[in-house]
Amino acid sequence: MPGRFRTMKRVLLVLPLLNLLLSPLWANDSSTSGERDTLRATINKNSTHWSFKPVTKPDIPTLQTPSWARNAIDHFVLSKLESTGIRPSSEADKETLIRRLSLDLLGLLPAPAEVDSFLRDNRPDAYEKLVDSLLNSPHYGERWGRHWLDLARYADSNGFNIDAPRNMWKYRDWVIHALNQDMPFDRFVVEQIAGDMLPNASLDQIIATGFHRNTLLNQEGGIDKEQYRVEYVVDRVNTTGIVFLGLTLGCARCHSHKFDPVSQEEFYEFFAFFNSTEEPTLEIASDRELSIRNALRAQAVALEVELEAYKEVLKETQSDWESKLTGQLDSLEVPVQKALALDFGKRSEQQVSLILDAYTKQDPGFQQRSSNIAELKDKQPHFETSLVMKERNEPRETYVHIKGDFTRHGKTVLANVPAILHPLEKSQPSRLDMARWLVSRDNPLLARVTVNRFWQRFFGTGIVETENDFGTQGALPSHPELMDWLAVEFMDPTTYPQSVPWSVKTLHRLIVTSATYRQSSHVRPDIKPVDPYNRLLARQSRFRLDAEVIRDVTLTASGLLSRKIGGKSVFPPQPAGAMRIGQMKRPWDTSDGSDRYRRGMYTFFWRATPYPSLMVFDAPDSTLSCTQRNRSNTPLQALTLLNDRAFFELSRGLAERVLNSTFSSDSERIRYAFKRCLAREPANSELQPLLQFLKHQKQQLPQFPEELNALVPKSTDMDSARHVETAAWITLSRVMFNLDEFITRE
Repeated sequence: MPGRFRTMKRVLLVLPLLNLLLSPLWANDSSTSGERDTLRATINKNSTHWSFKPVTKPDIPTLQTPSWARNAIDHFVLSKLESTGIRPSSEADKETLIRRLSLDLLGLLPAPAEVDSFLRDNRPDAYEKLVDSLLNSPHYGERWGRHWLDLARYADSNGFNIDAPRNMWKYRDWVIHALNQDMPFDRFVVEQIAGDMLPNASLDQIIATGFHRNTLLNQEGGIDKEQYRVEYVVDRVNTTGIVFLGLTLGCARCHSHKFDPVSQEEFYEFFAFFNSTEEPTLEIASDRELSIRNALRAQAVALEVELEAYKEVLKETQSDWESKLTGQLDSLEVPVQKALALDFGKRSEQQVSLILDAYTKQDPGFQQRSSNIAELKDKQPHFETSLVMKERNEPRETYVHIKGDFTRHGKTVLANVPAILHPLEKSQPSRLDMARWLVSRDNPLLARVTVNRFWQRFFGTGIVETENDFGTQGALPSHPELMDWLAVEFMDPTTYPQSVPWSVKTLHRLIVTSATYRQSSHVRPDIKPVDPYNRLLARQSRFRLDAEVIRDVTLTASGLLSRKIGGKSVFPPQPAGAMRIGQMKRPWDTSDGSDRYRRGMYTFFWRATPYPSLMVFDAPDSTLSCTQRNRSNTPLQALTLLNDRAFFELSRGLAERVLNSTFSSDSERIRYAFKRCLAREPANSELQPLLQFLKHQKQQLPQFPEELNALVPKSTDMDSARHVETAAWITLSRVMFNLDEFITRE
């Protein structure tokens, strides 16, 4: 036992030394400010980490077999494959390509007619024309807007236990519209960070600042409001770091970053950019609309003043009115009767007020005046609102928070950016200056981080696998030259004539028209031992669809999809009792009409009680910025697709669409349903089991009337044959929606 204690003592003595040796120099918080600056300058000068180096455009590699390549992307990919002796995969068939493109660019299934048209199109540029038509679809902004909302931690409620609803859908509409219009990405960033500070900022530019109003909001009683205000600012710093720089700035809140050259002081210098903001609620209205409303309000206020003056006049005749009430007391309310029974001097203030109110209600002149005021108030328009950012007139002072404690003020700091990155050439920079600094061509991170996230959406994994960490602990890029070429091409495009800088659609077109993107996703035995995770891109990737898209493809296949773009969040059917799990029992008034069948991204998202099927398929909880979703595989997912109220309803939609078609045989109907779901014809080995299943259902269902009526409640105008037929097809539709291929992007 004594030996153990001696060992422990030695360990305790060595730990401080180990900590000093293992911690980077810039994390030495015990040094003075001047010493830290000197150390940091030395580190910056000698830093060799790839992501902090300037972005330069590398030469396009020369290939041994250049015929496979369709654009520069393929040269970089094939060059690496050739160096390892691996050949790329063949191009996917046209049915797979149109389905893949539709899912990646729109998040929707192609209609059977669109598939047939593409299959018949034998022009050399048929694929490129399909890409252009999809990029020009208004649904493009919805698909890529949903990706951005993950980063923006968008939700329709405030979070925490109270989780009150909030109006943020105008910000969501702004994102969709900006992407559909192909707003240059540098402007897209600046308007979200500091649109309110732009000269003569438009309504849309102010709405864009909702990006940083998506933070949680604690409305519980007894909280320290300053504590949570600080937490909201910290969230904005962390989110800005992860989304636009791919850096974990939040690790420097309590102490200097243990791995990346970011000091605690620099964290609070960046914190200062957001520390002087206010959080107003913006009314969405034109200046003319606001002036009309304000004029009506002023008239109403004037009448209210006049009414109070008239009430004073009536007081003088109140005693006469009281004396004439003999025999009429029963017409008054009981509390008024009790007040009138008392001598005038014994009445309380409340009783005096009750009597006066009763008297004024009897006076025609007074009533004509609650009426005129009420009419003016009814005429006042009510505007939609959105949460936005605004700079304070008087800036707050910013301190280093000792050990991250907002109550312990350390050194006073001014707004600035981390010294490891390019300088911000202003002595007193604003939030707008910082936003412009983010999109500067000198920033080595923004373009790299952004193109990496685009790549991740198209291939399942980014060129840098740790898409939220480009620091020293992050993964190295699998294709570093390709990443830098894409980053420069994004900022200064040269591939297509008349391309504009920072065009998202142009970059997306470049990626999806590459031979690399068009490869088959089939796993090949020859590459699995060499590249099991497909980092060399010798094939396309195959992955499960996002939660909202699973709803969207089901809506598309059922024929019930509402194609309305934008607007308020909606309430599709969900399991009974789902809203009981939160502290506050919020209502869920299921939408009717077309709102019932809107895309998954428009589903009202309560943070405390999120829509169940979205969470089953790994949607983020919107408490923090989500840069990559998890993809799980659980039995609950299959049960949801089979039995969830919303999916069951859509199964009936597909069944009725098939039964109302002009096809005369079950074989033709199954082919049609199959094509609606999978964008291809079924093989005979797939068709025959489905036919047998349908036949079996038609035979068995009449023997189980309770189950039959549970599937399809029998209506008076439905004969028995149609009743059974509909139920059988609903069951088959549930099978179709549960196919792995249906919820998978090949």
